[in-house]
Amino acid sequence: MPSVKVYNQEGKVTGEMELNAKFFGVPVDNALVHEVAVAQAANARRPIAHTKNRGDVAGGGKKPWKQKGTGHARQGSIRSPQWKGGGVVFGPRNIRNFSLKVNRKVKQKALFMALSDKTSDNRLLVLESFKPAEPKTKLAAQLFKQLPVYRKTLLVIPKSDPALLRMIRNLPQAKLVTVNTLNLIDVLAYPTLVFMKDTLPAFETLYAQA
Repeated sequence: MPSVKVYNQEGKVTGEMELNAKFFGVPVDNALVHEVAVAQAANARRPIAHTKNRGDVAGGGKKPWKQKGTGHARQGSIRSPQWKGGGVVFGPRNIRNFSLKVNRKVKQKALFMALSDKTSDNRLLVLESFKPAEPKTKLAAQLFKQLPVYRKTLLVIPKSDPALLRMIRNLPQAKLVTVNTLNLIDVLAYPTLVFMKDTLPAFETLYAQA
């Protein structure tokens, strides 16, 4: 059974905690994790670049000159692609769909693999509780300085906590997520994960049917 150290909010070790191997002791398949990470990033992508084709640009309803007798090449509209100010051929359009389909169980398995990798590297720790005297960002910053975290830290809590969110959202090296919004990209992006102690039962309940 994988185990992690438990810390109090003063940054001192208070013991160890065994984790469920079903979620935190899964052999890692890098190819599967990569596949799910690419799909999640693609599904979050929103097309912004957009060009107008000849049907979108204004003007050009009149034939610029008669078909024959002018010495010019025949033209039907000044909004054809070869004209300045004309439509764009094969340009990017905002109707493009970048989404990729990944089965729910595969997504969950990739998340468990990433969590298992963090656990085996001692990059996942458990925090007993965090009850500051007042909801100040400097107190949250002090907490992360006292814990053995590496660079950026992802703090996972069981449910939404607006006061705690206000404390952490201005810290560039930390991010707060609930157990429902924990996802693979965040786990990969943040070197250290901190689970509140009461988050683990909520996590296991959420993925009990996985």
